[in-house]
Amino acid sequence: MFGLGTPELIVILSIAFLVFGGKKLPELGAGLGKGIKSFKEGLKETESAVIENKES
Repeated sequence: MFGLGTPELIVILSIAFLVFGGKKLPELGAGLGKGIKSFKEGLKETESAVIENKES
């Protein structure tokens, strides 16, 4: 995963905790998860449309 090890992830998460606070982190994580899910769904739709156009 991008060459990040456990120590790097701990540092990144600690900085995020300090910047955003404990109450805001779950909201940010949920928003990020929804965004990634939406992006993946969009990619699948685009791939299927490209495949359909190639077959036509």
